[in-house]
Amino acid sequence: MTGLNRTNSAPRRLSVRLAQDKRDLEAVQRLRWLVFFEEMGASAGTAPSTCLDRDEFDDLCDHLLVIDEDRPADEAVVGTYRLLRESIARKHGGFYSAGEFDLSPLMAPREILGAETLNPGDPGFGEEPRELLELGRSCVLPPYRTSATISMLWRGIFEYVSSRRISVMFGCASFPGSDPDVYAPALSYLYHNHLASPEARPVVLDGKGVSLNRLPQGGYDMRQALFQLPPLVKGYIRVGAKFGDGAYIDHQFNTVDVCVVMPVELISDRYAARFSVAA
Repeated sequence: MTGLNRTNSAPRRLSVRLAQDKRDLEAVQRLRWLVFFEEMGASAGTAPSTCLDRDEFDDLCDHLLVIDEDRPADEAVVGTYRLLRESIARKHGGFYSAGEFDLSPLMAPREILGAETLNPGDPGFGEEPRELLELGRSCVLPPYRTSATISMLWRGIFEYVSSRRISVMFGCASFPGSDPDVYAPALSYLYHNHLASPEARPVVLDGKGVSLNRLPQGGYDMRQALFQLPPLVKGYIRVGAKFGDGAYIDHQFNTVDVCVVMPVELISDRYAARFSVAA
């Protein structure tokens, strides 16, 4: 991906780019295994003998890589995001998140139409339609869980979004463990302060999760709620993200998942400017 190789002024020489071949993809799958299975305790239901986390979506997606240039080549990938565009998902059975949340509000017809629905002379005629982008399978090795690594990932995402006419980013973000009551303050905080508008609000599938509204407003310690938020969720909030209603209990990956919705045009101007300059 042109322009996505970037170095960082931090002590570690980091770069970010898209996966280019099978070797890159296997490096991503190996990293995800280390984080999701060995560190976080996911059940080894997928390819346990290979120590790779892989599924049927991997071949459909682009994979963003953060690379430590000073590590051996087979250990150089230290962070990743999986990116699935709507145009691809619609041709191959839908989005991964559809197994956890009802995405129909996001899939409804949008204001910007494709060229096939416009007439010559209409604004947007000849342009590709704007589309959704699902962000998923985000993980970073423990020593690299720093603002520098997260910034590298977001720089890559911002350039990807800018070059592919993406209108909305969405996906699942995870709390470790599968007991939602442990995170009742944090989940309630999201419900009371950062819920997506009804017309763009995914809802957890019936029987597969719980409401975010665990505790009444004012019925929990705000400091505890903020402390419980995973760094990735805090990062999403800083750029202006909103959240779907409900939390999915993912027993295989031993997580409590919330659905994040980020309209590109609503991303905080401060962060958009920073990522644009960096990209």
